[in-house]
Amino acid sequence: MQYRRLGSSGLKLSVISYGSWVSFKNQLGVDHASEIMKAAYDAGVNFFDNAEGYAAGVSEEIMGQVFKKMSWPRVSYVVSTKFYWGLGRGPNDKNTLNRKYLMQAIDGSLKRFGLDYVDLVFCHRPDPDTPIEETVRAMSDMITQGKVLYWGTSEWNADQIMAAWQIAERHHLHKPQMEQPQYNMLHRDRVEKEYARLYKEIGLGTTIWSPLGGGLLTGKYNQGIPAGTRVDLPGYEWLRERFTNQALLDKVIKVQHIADDLGCKMSQLALAWCIKNPNVSTAINGATNVTQFHENMLALDLLPKLTHDVMQSINQALA
Repeated sequence: MQYRRLGSSGLKLSVISYGSWVSFKNQLGVDHASEIMKAAYDAGVNFFDNAEGYAAGVSEEIMGQVFKKMSWPRVSYVVSTKFYWGLGRGPNDKNTLNRKYLMQAIDGSLKRFGLDYVDLVFCHRPDPDTPIEETVRAMSDMITQGKVLYWGTSEWNADQIMAAWQIAERHHLHKPQMEQPQYNMLHRDRVEKEYARLYKEIGLGTTIWSPLGGGLLTGKYNQGIPAGTRVDLPGYEWLRERFTNQALLDKVIKVQHIADDLGCKMSQLALAWCIKNPNVSTAINGATNVTQFHENMLALDLLPKLTHDVMQSINQALA
């Protein structure tokens, strides 16, 4: 395993991490989640990603039960959660980043995890109805109270991140340290262009999600949507349009030929391509079984093969 600092912080994350979105509860219970998380931990993975909104809090409960079952030293792993969507329907517990919601949300997550603190907390989306200063102060206070170690954002634009950082700088508050954006071969501009200035100017780290394009970059959707995949799950019908987009599938097929030439699986190439970017602190892997997880981990062995010429060939295939 390789480890990278989370931006300018001293915290080191495994370049491949494990996340629970979609899979926990919907596909995996405690027993299967334990198997995969143990395989990940044994392979050197030290970051486990979660969110309050995943399975309406049940994902946090499942992950918390795994931590309790495994009894790993708390210093040996990093766990995250995210706030915005909320678990209720009221004006102050849904789609907000106001102080009232955030102060209650962190206590709820800690209870579900069964932990004294969470390492990373993300503002899951920007909130146009709450002043950024109010959100920044609430997140900073979580750190001061010892409930959180680092805070950051997810799917915020560069101007919003910089505004939050400048408010924290001006008022001597804890600054946002990381962003969790989508990043993969088919979704590149925000990480590679929009955030480019933030890596050096404020030391932004990234914990990227969907390195396999939700499974599109595994090649398994090239001939249609297989039964039992996440796109086939109730409630995820909104993904179908992307997974049946022939223009995207044509690009995937071209990259598949490059993977074949390298003697690897398409999923391994897609994951290795993401962590080839030095501004990616970690890429979140969402494997749903141990075999799939071990296959994805072979992406680490593929990194030396991603020469300048190979990367150029991938760019041409994606053009």
